[in-house]
Amino acid sequence: MDLNVQTHLGAVERTVSSLERDGQAARAVTLARSYPTTVEDLWDAVTSADRIARWFVPVSGDLELGGRYQLEGNAGGTITQCERPAFLALTWEFGGDVSWVEARVTEDGADRARLALTHTALLSDHWTEFGPGAVGVGWEMGLLGMELHLTRPNEPKMDETTFHTTPDGKALLTGSSEAWGQAAIAAGTDPEVALASARRTTAFYTGDPLASD
Repeated sequence: MDLNVQTHLGAVERTVSSLERDGQAARAVTLARSYPTTVEDLWDAVTSADRIARWFVPVSGDLELGGRYQLEGNAGGTITQCERPAFLALTWEFGGDVSWVEARVTEDGADRARLALTHTALLSDHWTEFGPGAVGVGWEMGLLGMELHLTRPNEPKMDETTFHTTPDGKALLTGSSEAWGQAAIAAGTDPEVALASARRTTAFYTGDPLASD
């Protein structure tokens, strides 16, 4: 699959913020991307089980307010808010930890719609090691999957098991990790700490030991 790495990296907005959740220190990672489609179509792609499988991973469960969902090989949780066609909130339960995801769909000019995802997690050793890229890079690849689903619907989905081994895959994962390091710096993280976390994130996603500390 031919990808313009810099175009895809540049299409994503990335921010990191500090807050409290349930009385504990937390961090929120927000990323957004604009797509050549309508709000209604983008909402359907975000909430339809059939379409989620085409840009992300297969999902099962009750995809309605209060229902439980399970992503294949990934997180599960409960849908806590659903305001069609603009806002979705759910718990993200994985590896014994609970975090929170919100998705917002808005108009973005003529014939375009914008998807913004916010993933909020309590501060942990995992955050200390990897920083915002721990979730940011994975979601960014999801937003890329959405772009390909909407603009190249007849092409095969990216192979997640081999994507990180391709030149474009490595470049995208590395560029995303570095961009999240810069977003952490912009949010007030010490640059040395942020860049070290970004290198560890790159190593995790690419499997390249040269990228680690």
